This record gives sequence, structure tokens and C-alpha cells, in this order.
Amino acid sequence: MIYNKIYNKFQAKKVSKQSFLSYVKNLFEIDNDELALEILKTAGFWVLEKDDFLELETSYKDYKNTTFCFVDIETTGSKPLQSQIIEIGAIKYHNGKIIDKFQTLVFADFIPQNIIELTNIHTEMLQDAPSEKNALNAFRKFLGDSVFVAHNVNFDYSFISQRISVYGEVGLLNPRICTVELSRKSILSLRHSLAYLNKFLGINIHNNHRAYEDALACLRVFEIAMLNLPKGIKSVQDLIEFSRGKKI
Repeated sequence: MIYNKIYNKFQAKKVSKQSFLSYVKNLFEIDNDELALEILKTAGFWVLEKDDFLELETSYKDYKNTTFCFVDIETTGSKPLQSQIIEIGAIKYHNGKIIDKFQTLVFADFIPQNIIELTNIHTEMLQDAPSEKNALNAFRKFLGDSVFVAHNVNFDYSFISQRISVYGEVGLLNPRICTVELSRKSILSLRHSLAYLNKFLGINIHNNHRAYEDALACLRVFEIAMLNLPKGIKSVQDLIEFSRGKKI
């Protein structure tokens, strides 16, 4: 996955601009430094240029003054190259408030029976919905350069990225946070599935396994987790690394 390849180059705080851009140009098969940077930033990658070096902007951005986008999707299966998205729900959140919402069904001519039973989404509901390509374009515009947050973020983020790639576009490169990981570090609970936390924490959002409702439940879990953060967490990168198990 391109996300991992690119972010793995930033194991050290600073990386050589020349070396990194050479890698990116080779990755995207282009020969222009400015175009390489533009592709990265358009895809949501947070990077700062400092003389001959590049650094992650997440290391300097105060998480309290950051826009997070909570995302959930419903799909026809678990494999992005063999399945598709049938619903996207997303909520933008800044400084303790919901500032925007995104919700759409996505056209599909077939939904497996087990997915119908899980989501209660039927093909008849999708006949006038936008195509997957158009829905993804609209979602990406909504997401912008926000931090992508989801419960089990690897699934939603990777699935969306790979479906975007199917249509010839560069996948997502936004910073990402997993509320499963974050809740394990900050919420004392026997289990950390979204359905369990929804009940255990008294969030009580109904209509599970629908995209917008699950995105909202994810946001509420995030809010509760924020109440239990160590005092040393200041930046977005601090928050990302804390969720992944690094002591702050």
C-alpha cells in the first residue's frame, strides 16, 4: 500500500528532500519534484519543507486545533478488488464540534444476502444512487486534508484507497487514527468493538452497520478517549503514536 511505503520513509524526524522526492518520482513514474509534492499534498499527505529536508506536519500541528473526519463504509465484501462500496458516512469535527456531514448510498446492481441481512441495504435502495467513482470523488473532496479516523481504520482507509485506485487515481495519504487502538490505550473496557463500546459507554446510537451512524459512534468513542489522554500529548503525531502504543 502506497500509504505505508511513503510514511515508512519518515521513521526519522527529518528526511532528505532530494532522496525522498526521488523515491516518490520513481513510485509515481514522474520526473518533476514540484509535481511529486503536489501529488502528495493533493492526496492528503501532510509534509513540511525545511531547507533540504522534509518533515511530517503532524509533528507540529496541535491536535486540539485540527479537523478530524470520522468515516465508516458499508461494502459488498471484504476484498476491495472483488467488492465495492455501497454506503459512505463521514463527519467532520473541529474543536469539539461537528462542522459538516457527508452521507451517500452508492450504486450497485448486486448485494450478497449476508450483507443485506447485516446492513438492511437492498439493491432497490441503490438504483438512483451515484456511481462508486462519483461517490468517492465527492467523499475525497469532503475529506480534504482532514485526519481520517475510523474504528478499525485499516479496513476503511485501505478499502477506500484501493477503490479510488481502481479508477486510476492516487489513493489516500491523509494522516489516520484508529479508534480501536485509541480506545485500548485510554478506555478501560473488556472489549473494544464499536458495537460493544456503543453500549458499554452509554453512547446508544441505534442502526448499527449503517455508515453514518457508525461514523457518529466512532466520533463519540473518540471524544471519551480524549478525556483520558496523557498530558504530554500535544500534536497530531503524538496522538497517532500514542494510539499505536508509544509512551508519551
